[in-house]
Amino acid sequence: MSSQQDVPRLFHIPLKYISLVTLTFQNSALILIMHYSRVMPGYDSNSRYLASTAVLLNEIIKLCACSAVAVYDRGLQKAWKEVFSNDCWKLAIPACLYTVQNSLQYVAVSNLDAATFQVTYQLKIITTAAFSVTILHRSLSPMKWMSLVLLTLGIALVQLPHDVVSMVASSFNLSLRLPGGSDDEPGTPKQEHHGLKGEDEMNRTLGLVAVLIACILSGLAGVYFEKVLKGANASLWVRNVQLSFFSLFPAFFIGILWKDGAAIAAKGFFFGYNPVVWTAIGFQAGGGIVVALCVNFADNIAKNFATSISILISFIASVYFFDFIVTANFVLGAILVLIATYLYSKPDRRPFSAETHNKDEYRPVPLEGTSSDDASSQSPRPPLDKFNEKQQ
Repeated sequence: MSSQQDVPRLFHIPLKYISLVTLTFQNSALILIMHYSRVMPGYDSNSRYLASTAVLLNEIIKLCACSAVAVYDRGLQKAWKEVFSNDCWKLAIPACLYTVQNSLQYVAVSNLDAATFQVTYQLKIITTAAFSVTILHRSLSPMKWMSLVLLTLGIALVQLPHDVVSMVASSFNLSLRLPGGSDDEPGTPKQEHHGLKGEDEMNRTLGLVAVLIACILSGLAGVYFEKVLKGANASLWVRNVQLSFFSLFPAFFIGILWKDGAAIAAKGFFFGYNPVVWTAIGFQAGGGIVVALCVNFADNIAKNFATSISILISFIASVYFFDFIVTANFVLGAILVLIATYLYSKPDRRPFSAETHNKDEYRPVPLEGTSSDDASSQSPRPPLDKFNEKQQ
């Protein structure tokens, strides 16, 4: 009875299950909305909103929300001291990396369909593992090495051009296109039904490069965060305030002034904005906060399950809303990615001993992804009794 009472709940529902639903919804809905905001009809490259403004607004909204909660939770003076502590500058590096990563995500979703982006973005597992081995000097079990190989093969299959796959398959008299249409068929729904003009401007190579760089930055930022701030005692909200505060500088000086300064001066900061754009910004800012909180109450199995379900949801939604062409190599690659993600997050079974217990063994680094795996989620979990007290 006591163990059940200690489980944090919201409206009498265990937060573990709420976290599962929230993570699934966040991971899938955010990418779908971001992609649609970049390819929606009625807008082209000259009339579409500037991604740098969305990145800056995302950080401003997150900063205001987290600051309000931090002040409410810790008090104004104590929150101020914790946010601007002596080691707060250490957050500037991961904050800058995450800001560039968020900008690259807009480039990626502008040039890749949602399903392909979701699958390819799992490369962050490989980059995080690589930086964990090289920087943190951790060792990977054979199971995790095998999962990384499967993950690489799966993503390679997803990204492999269909023309190349068809050429290889034709030599064996095989067909790798599933029922549902072909790129070469005239009058496909992509041309006549939804009319997503942005789809015609998509550059698959540019999208792939953006995902690769974003995954590298995600892995580097996550490992750096763990190495530099390991053992630091700070609340979840204080970490989010610090990350958002330091993110304002690269978002403003690099994105707003240097990259899009001339365009913003000519067209205006909110040029091209519409309800869909505001929804995407709200999901990225608010969703990042909610998911960062939920990660504290979700175990690896729940997070892995949420990732798998979100990939399936993005796949189905891409087929229905964006006329995504289903190919056998994509399905096979996605299945390999799902299996690899499960194997990688599965804990290693090792016999307990005092020697191995005290040894610094490999522990997966929490991943930063589409503002849903924020590095701030690595902060200590809030006391259960204090959380339950606030819910009453």
